[in-house]
Amino acid sequence: MTPLHFSQPLWRRPPRALFAGEPISSPERVDLTVVGGGLLGLSTAYAAARRGLSVRVIEARELGEGASGLNGGQVIAGLKQDPDWLLQHFGQTRGSALIDFAAGAADAVFDLIQTEGLDVEHVRSGWIQAAHTPAALAAAEERNRQWRARGADVMLLNGAEVALLTGASGYLGGWLDRRGGTIDPLAFVFELARLATQSGARIATATRAIGLRSEGADWLVDTSAGYPVTSRSVVVATNAYSDRLVAGLARSLLPLHSFQIATAPLPPDLRETILPHGQAVSDSRRIVVYYRKSPDGRLVLGGRGRMAEPKSEADWVHLQRAMVRLFPALEGVTVEHRWFGRVAMTPDHFPHVHEPERGLLAVAGCQGRGVGLMTALGPRLVDYIQSGDPAALPFPLTPIRPIPFHSLRALGVGVTIAWYRMLDGLEG
Repeated sequence: MTPLHFSQPLWRRPPRALFAGEPISSPERVDLTVVGGGLLGLSTAYAAARRGLSVRVIEARELGEGASGLNGGQVIAGLKQDPDWLLQHFGQTRGSALIDFAAGAADAVFDLIQTEGLDVEHVRSGWIQAAHTPAALAAAEERNRQWRARGADVMLLNGAEVALLTGASGYLGGWLDRRGGTIDPLAFVFELARLATQSGARIATATRAIGLRSEGADWLVDTSAGYPVTSRSVVVATNAYSDRLVAGLARSLLPLHSFQIATAPLPPDLRETILPHGQAVSDSRRIVVYYRKSPDGRLVLGGRGRMAEPKSEADWVHLQRAMVRLFPALEGVTVEHRWFGRVAMTPDHFPHVHEPERGLLAVAGCQGRGVGLMTALGPRLVDYIQSGDPAALPFPLTPIRPIPFHSLRALGVGVTIAWYRMLDGLEG
């Protein structure tokens, strides 16, 4: 992606995080081909290579140019759906497995950073879901009850406690999940790539997978390098950047843009009152606003933006308004960084794992929890590839279901976002 002159991400590739990229210069045969070099693709490649599988990763852009490197770096445990909902919809066996997997998603990130000594700035002070309406506060109370019953390190917050922990105004209360935290997402992507290549995986960047077909028990991936890659298994981890490689996959998703801003480093008095303990926050508005502090003391705030790519700095103004609404003392503080990335939403707000044919896996739909969930899911995909046992997967295998009238539905989502943003503004 060629960066727009007015769109410069805050995150930076760490000096140590070098990886030996290897272009595809001849036909190859490997055990596993991974299409997509984001968090899921790299986590899968790393897990597979550590187990002795030969792995080729094919990334259409440069590393970190998708949502994996451009997100807000919030590491959140759990799913959007609460534990009781999962049990009700999936039964005791599958539901319990999903709950356990989601509960440990944040651990997968922070444990990897610690055990491998990754050069990734991180803070594990928890994640706050802040409630701005009585209905949202009631939902937080129920979520807290369900997770506490399962031994999670969580607690309910009243309005004064939320104000003290965030420095923000306008919340009635909220929910603190101490399992969560923040990382530098771009640094994490490059460190995962370093681990994967050191374990034997080969990564080709600026290389598109342009065709996919089965040949007997094998899969053959045609590439823009002019040479195919043949393997027994393929994992397509392209999410919001999915195209026609897997029939129907792109049309089963609703693409969105997540916009973010970062201020100049805050003066000492504001650093002491705004997120003084370093928690990440997502609020309960229809169009979620999420924020955190960076290691050098900037406020980083994000939310949904226009469906098309931005045309000027004015496309981030809605985030600056939200920032001042939450933190009036930031009126006039300079915004030094603006950026955006493409994400994908599934109609049921649930991550999807598909196996349209044996040996071909496709995963999509992070629902705002991609850092933890996709990092944790990679090794489980490898478990399934090696065992063939669906119980190895936390999520059920489901058919790809293209959304009827997809282009109209996507247009409708854009209109809905604009409408909800107006309503959120009226509510304050």
